[in-house]
This record gives sequence, structure tokens and C-alpha cells, in this order.
Amino acid sequence: MINKTAAQLNFFSSIKVGGWTFLSRVAGLIRDIFTTNLLGASIFHDIFVVVLKIPNVFRKFFAEGAFSQAFIPIYSEYLAHKDDHGSQEFLNALLGILLTALFVFTVLALLFAPIFILMFAPGFYFDIQKQELAVGLLRIMFPYLALISLVAFAAGIQNSHNKFSIPAATPLIFNLSLIGSAWLVAPKIDIPVMALAWGVLLAGFLQLLFQIAPLAIIKKIPVPKIDFQNQGVKKFFILILPAILAGGIAQINLLIDTIFASLLMTGSPTWLYVSDRLIQFPMGIFAIAIGTVLLPSLSKAYAEKAENTFILQLEHAFKLIFFLAIPSLIGLVLFASPLLATIFQRGAFLWSDVEQASLSLIGFAFGLPFFMAMKVLVPAFFSRQDTKTPMLIALLSLLVNIILNYLLAFYLELGHLGLAIASSFSAVMSVIILSLLLKKDGLISFAGIFSPFSFKVLIAGIALISFLLIYNQYFNFELFTEIQRLLHMSIAVVVSLLVYFGVSFMLGIRVTDFR
Repeated sequence: MINKTAAQLNFFSSIKVGGWTFLSRVAGLIRDIFTTNLLGASIFHDIFVVVLKIPNVFRKFFAEGAFSQAFIPIYSEYLAHKDDHGSQEFLNALLGILLTALFVFTVLALLFAPIFILMFAPGFYFDIQKQELAVGLLRIMFPYLALISLVAFAAGIQNSHNKFSIPAATPLIFNLSLIGSAWLVAPKIDIPVMALAWGVLLAGFLQLLFQIAPLAIIKKIPVPKIDFQNQGVKKFFILILPAILAGGIAQINLLIDTIFASLLMTGSPTWLYVSDRLIQFPMGIFAIAIGTVLLPSLSKAYAEKAENTFILQLEHAFKLIFFLAIPSLIGLVLFASPLLATIFQRGAFLWSDVEQASLSLIGFAFGLPFFMAMKVLVPAFFSRQDTKTPMLIALLSLLVNIILNYLLAFYLELGHLGLAIASSFSAVMSVIILSLLLKKDGLISFAGIFSPFSFKVLIAGIALISFLLIYNQYFNFELFTEIQRLLHMSIAVVVSLLVYFGVSFMLGIRVTDFR
């Protein structure tokens, strides 16, 4: 009964997080429509998306990735033992150290911005005009890393108390800030892309302010204090160092892609960016939502030595990921160009850009189920405070990605498509190895792969493929107006949902299979 209740709580919490994330992803797509309409696949947009990735990548595997993966299991131990004083002292000490580290790192980045551009976007460094613009944008946007890292800290506290809504809704602020900058400010200044950079910084301040009230409600507002002797902090540092790599496999690979993309033809970073944005849509709504809820839940089960609960939660999370990844993969592969055209082709973003971006979208899409699976597998290790194993797999994945990036993008001349394929292959390899290790520990079973549930999902997937192939052959989206595209895409999405979930229901798949 306890196991069933925990799984049900995870399921409904995932729906709540997924709902807010869905709204954020929709706002994100609207944001990208405004920015691509404003700048197209120009060098200005290339530089903006590449430079923005520098603080974002550090954010995702230092703050939201490694930080959360190391912080939540330790904080959950304090909560499991009802140690209010110890938990507050841990939060205070960690905030003091975090503020100091963020301040020093941000100052160094501002002082040595040209070196950061050389390291992470070498394709822009050796052209003086590109370098000046890239350095200017980086100096405006890099402090966002410090602000959003504090937001991630606040979110980790709230998630550990089973409060998921505010952290999940917070990214809406970022998207609304960028939409406002692109719509109201950018057209009125000489260099429109600068308005976007200031919009990023403003979003960081607003997102941080948004966290104060929810922390006050649970009475967990930390007061900064430098205390390296705190036992929780000592354990945190033991976990955080390998977690920087282990928790950020996808982000490290994405950063490698960014470096290589800056060396390719103009437009490549933008094509990769817009295709990755569509991949992040199901990732955020489904995988990240499930992983966000799963980590504190698994950490609590491990702290309480409830192994059956741990295994059951992991099993249900995997089934849900598989069930949602299949239609996402099919839709993105078979409808790549129509999706990109409907969402992005307007203003300076041309049909030729749609065709190029669709290549990398398909390359990413084949790795989507594995990108999503990583959001379940990595928490399974971190919840047991094992960061070393994922770290080693991350290093192997990083090496494979670098080699494949060079071979596919340059040696075989596949360009940005090669970068997408390399990222997907690295994710496949990582998932296989991590799954085998969990199998060895008796925490996961491969029997589910050949279960009736899996075959039902595959049959529903075949039905979806059949519909999309038939539907797609009668229309030419290149010749459609925006209204026609929106109408036909809406029909495709609605009928696809009815086909996939309808067939799944007729085959006997129910909500109770996931909780």
C-alpha cells in the first residue's frame, strides 16, 4: 500500500509539473518565433544563441543538474530524520558558499570574456566584429548564471518538500521577458540583439524574486553563512565534484556541439538551436517533469531503506517515459519540416532554413527516447548518493561525442546533421551502460521490454505512423499560407493524439499502468 501510494503521488506530481512545463514550453516556442522573425538565421542570431548557451550550459549542469543531484539527496536525509535545526544550518552554510563561488566565477567571466568566447565559440573569436558582439552579449548575460543558480537552489528546497508548482512555473518568466524584449524594445534600437541580452538578465532577477514567497511559506529561507565544517556541506562537496560531469552529460555534449557549430557555415548554430527547441518540448513536458519529481522521491525511499518502493517508482517512471517517447519520436521524424515551417518560417527565417533545421531535428529525434531515459536513470544513481558511476559514463560519452562530432560533421561533411547524430548516439550508449549497471544491482528489469505493455505501445505507434504517412502525402507545406499551415498542423496533432491514445486505450493501456 505504501509503495502504491508513493507511486501515485509521483504520477500526479509529474502531471502537475508537466502542465506548468507545457505552458513554459509553449511560451518558449512563442519566444523563438519572435526572435527568429526578428533576426532569422543571421550571424546576429547565431551569436546570440551560442553565447546564451554558455551561461545556460553552466546553469544546467552546475546548478539545475549537478547541484540539485547532490543537494536533494542530502537535504532529504535531514527531512527524513526530522532534523529541522540541522537542515536549516545546512541550507545557511550552503547558501553562503554558493554566493561566494558565484560572485567569484561571475567576476572572472566578465573580466576574461574574450577567453570564454575563444573556448566555447572559437568560430566567432577570430573575426573582430563577431568577437566584439559576442563578448558584449556575454558580459550582459553571464550574471544570469548566478541569479538562476540561486533560483535552482530555491527550487531544490521546494521540491524536497513536495512543492513543485512554483519551480515548474518559474521558466515562464524567462520566456515572457524575452518576448517583451523582442517585441517592444529590439525593433527600436540599432542593434536589436542587445535588447534580447538585457531581457535575459532582467529575467534572472525576476525569477529569483519569485522564489521568496514560497520559501517563506515553508519557513525555509536560508541566511548565508560560511561554514565549511558543516557535515552536510562536507558530504555535498564529495558528491558535487563528480556530479558536475555525471549530472550534465547532455549539457556537456550540447556545449561540444556549440563549439563545433560555431566552426560550420553561417546558420548552423541557429538550425541546431531551433531543432533542439522542438526536442526540448517533449523533454520538458514529460522527461524533466518526471525526473524532477522522481529524485526527491527516490532519495526518500533510499534514506528510509524502502527498496521495494524504490524499484516500483523507477519501474513506473520508465514505463511512462517509454509510453510518451514513442509518439514524440514518430511525430518529430515524420513531421519535421511541417512543424518547423508552421512555428518558425516567417520574417527572416526562410524555407531553406526549415529544410536545414529539419535535418538536425530528425537526427536529434532518434535519440529522444534515450535523452528522456537519462532523466530517470541519473536520479536513480544520485538518489543513492552514487555520483562516481554516472561521472565515468559521462566522461566516456563526452569522448565519444567529440570523436563523432569531428568524423560526422567535418570528415563525412554532414555538418550540423552530424552534430545531432553524434549527440543521439552518445545518449544511446550512456543509457545502455547505466541500465546494465542498475540491472546488476537488481534495481531494474529488462523483462518489461518484451512485456504485453511494450507490444501494445508499439502497435499504437505503428497506427500513428500509418496515419501521419497518409496525411502528409497530400499536402505541400512550403506552398501553404500561415493560416493553412496552422490549420493542417492542428488537425494532424489532434488526430495523432486520438489515434495513438485511442489505440492504446483499446489495447487496454490505462492510467493505472503508471501509478
